[in-house]
Amino acid sequence: MVNIRVARADDLQAMQACNLQNLPENYTMRYYLFYLLSCPQVSYVAEEDGKVVGYILVRMEDDVREGEEPRGHVVSISVLRSYRRLGLAKRLMVQSQEAMARVYRASCVMLHVRKSNRAALGLYRDTLKFNVHDTEKGYYADGEDAYVMRRSLRGVL
Repeated sequence: MVNIRVARADDLQAMQACNLQNLPENYTMRYYLFYLLSCPQVSYVAEEDGKVVGYILVRMEDDVREGEEPRGHVVSISVLRSYRRLGLAKRLMVQSQEAMARVYRASCVMLHVRKSNRAALGLYRDTLKFNVHDTEKGYYADGEDAYVMRRSLRGVL
């Protein structure tokens, strides 16, 4: 059975390995460490028998102006191919969203997704009720555009 739990520093290598296997955007260990240590309560891993099979890395936006409510940002999410279509990405997202609302009183969460990533778009839009907020031209290193998606966290708890 796959368990979802808060990510720890000793999960970082497995999180990075999951990213390297699945995603074209890869990050340095410093990147993972920075975000995990900055907001440790909102990043999660999916594990089975002690093996990390998926993760979500989240940060809280730091450009919040006086009087604005905090916002979360999904930095990266990945599930190993052999564990896809089991609802793990949804479970990771829901756990993280609940933590953002509970711990930081976040009003919303945002993420970037490739315009061509139909599977992710379906998950975010249809299952998790994100809306396209904007488009960032040439966001990815290969020049592909990204949708900026947003979801309110009102009523999550």
